[in-house]
Amino acid sequence: MKAVVENLPILAIAPSQVIRGQGIVSKLADYISGKSALVISGEKSREVISSAFEQASLKIHYAAPIHNCSEINLKNLQTAIKKIQPDLIIGVGGGKVLDTAKLTAYKHNLPVVTIPTTAATCAGWTALSNVYTEEGAFSYDVTLNHCPELLIVDYDLIATAPKRTLVSGIGDAIAKWYEASVGSGGSDKTLVIAAVQEARILRDILFQKSAEAIANPAGAVWQEVVDATVCLAGVIGGIGGAQCRTVAAHAVHNGLTHLPQTHGTLHGEKVAFGILVQLRLEEFQGNQLAATARQQLLKFYSEIGLPQSLEDLGLGNITLKELETVAAIACNPNSDLHNLPFLVHEHQLIAAMVSTTVPILTIQGAN
Repeated sequence: MKAVVENLPILAIAPSQVIRGQGIVSKLADYISGKSALVISGEKSREVISSAFEQASLKIHYAAPIHNCSEINLKNLQTAIKKIQPDLIIGVGGGKVLDTAKLTAYKHNLPVVTIPTTAATCAGWTALSNVYTEEGAFSYDVTLNHCPELLIVDYDLIATAPKRTLVSGIGDAIAKWYEASVGSGGSDKTLVIAAVQEARILRDILFQKSAEAIANPAGAVWQEVVDATVCLAGVIGGIGGAQCRTVAAHAVHNGLTHLPQTHGTLHGEKVAFGILVQLRLEEFQGNQLAATARQQLLKFYSEIGLPQSLEDLGLGNITLKELETVAAIACNPNSDLHNLPFLVHEHQLIAAMVSTTVPILTIQGAN
């Protein structure tokens, strides 16, 4: 009897090599080889990294500083690559810069090195890039065929970032449990089960260690939390695939990015709020465990400084029309919100967004 071979997608689980430690950036020349490289970064990151390449044997070219992964920046980088013809791409910066570097490398079949300057996302690890408009509104994401060839986690470099960035990274990382446990749909696939359990472990680590890490930057526990937000969060999406990445929390984030007044808040801050919205939606379905989980998160958010409400996101004066805009985008037919195991209408999402901090006892059906 001939065995049936299932046509499975390729899993891009991890970078080919991950180097972690203190002061690694100063030794970049030891880890990178080639004739020439194009460095994609923001202005501040370029200043930080330029001295690291002084002893490098390869020729370094710097792209014009960017702050966003947008079609315009991607097009400009395409022009630069045709002119320079580098051997590899080096991305240095926050999540949007790293997404730009990864997507640029993917489009030109070049290896990419990612050097995160904050612990705000797992973008340095993943085979995924999010594309935004030039104004900062989410447009679409691109699944890449592999993770970066090299990820450098330099704790000294990351320690120079504002505390807020790590707090935001905690919000983004902890979403893995709340989204993966729902989006997996009760899958019996071994790797999906493993990813969901890793997400639960990640949540527990963050519950236990975040407050101490934030209080003692650059300490041992702080390094462990950086590893959790940059590396472990990336592993979960790699092992579990698309169904373990995003559900309603990230869909809410995507909708919120279309309001200009949210552009001063970080990715993980909007995602953290989105988790509360997702749990509220689950409460509307009569899920008391979701109600308990939301109260637990509200306490945790209060301890470390994550937003609990629209007001905390600077949206205290949000209009109904603006709420409807967010809801329409988050509920569009291709949205990850529909990975929830129940139908969500736009008016239900609005009701959830304005009631993230209500006590459990006021829960009512919202059909």
